[in-house]
Amino acid sequence: MFSPFEEMQKAVDVVNTSLHPTSKVAATLSGEGFSVSRTNYWPGSILRHFGMEQDIGNSSGTLHAEMHCILTAPVTAGSSLFVTDPLCPNCAKNIAEAGVKAIYIDHKGFDKDFASRRGDDFQNMSMQICARAGISVYEIRRKEERIIPILEIAPDYAPANDAPVIISAIGTIDRAAFLDLIAESRANLQGEKFAVALARDGNGKAFGLTVKSHLAVGYTKREDRAELHHPQGKYTCILEPANRLLMNAARLGLKIDPACLYASTVPTAREQVNLVGAGISILSIGDMVQARDEFSIMAMRQLADAGILKIEQV
Repeated sequence: MFSPFEEMQKAVDVVNTSLHPTSKVAATLSGEGFSVSRTNYWPGSILRHFGMEQDIGNSSGTLHAEMHCILTAPVTAGSSLFVTDPLCPNCAKNIAEAGVKAIYIDHKGFDKDFASRRGDDFQNMSMQICARAGISVYEIRRKEERIIPILEIAPDYAPANDAPVIISAIGTIDRAAFLDLIAESRANLQGEKFAVALARDGNGKAFGLTVKSHLAVGYTKREDRAELHHPQGKYTCILEPANRLLMNAARLGLKIDPACLYASTVPTAREQVNLVGAGISILSIGDMVQARDEFSIMAMRQLADAGILKIEQV
């Protein structure tokens, strides 16, 4: 059984290895039999081609520390996250989708950069997302060995999930299986924004994954329709399908094949950065023109021109 104070210390120990010049953040993700500690960082290919200053579309080229942990952990369902800074709403959505059950935040993080700039986003949106998803949140004071509840969830709470990932066992990972899954998903999800991928578990067994764009875990389209069209500042409660694929694969302990990920429309700039961080090398897209905004198209062209993502229309 992990010690929460030791796990938090692991994140603190690596935070200064972050290359970020102004906002160094680190996290540790712990589960049954594993503990991984990571910082916010630039994926190597993005750093080499674009450096630290250039945005990818309207997104920074960095992966957040929480995402870095999730994408490198063996399996995230039921895990606990220890982070040096309060989490942004985008990370809160991803953490919920990845099945993390508890978050511990170092008390010094509440006096740092993000808390001063985006403290309202943490209080009003990140915490709301955690509450809906059933994630308990704590402040942790290492030297005093104190854990202070910020949000505690009842053990029997079960969050709503009216758009779960669709999982299908397949015989093998090849082009034919990939195209078959795309065709099946198109037929079943007409009019929806969706994404599919082929993945393997630790034993090499192959699976197909299909998800559609949806509100964060714990929200439902019937009860929370207003959240679909009313963002809170720069953030929305919607989780885009490519991000949902990455998070559900992590939750289930599956590794997405780097050449077998499809999005029905152009993913957002932030999704594309996350895909690069996850090791995706080929991105198949249905509609190369339809996107959430012009920055999605811009990011696709930047990454394609740099040879970081090969884009294929399917």
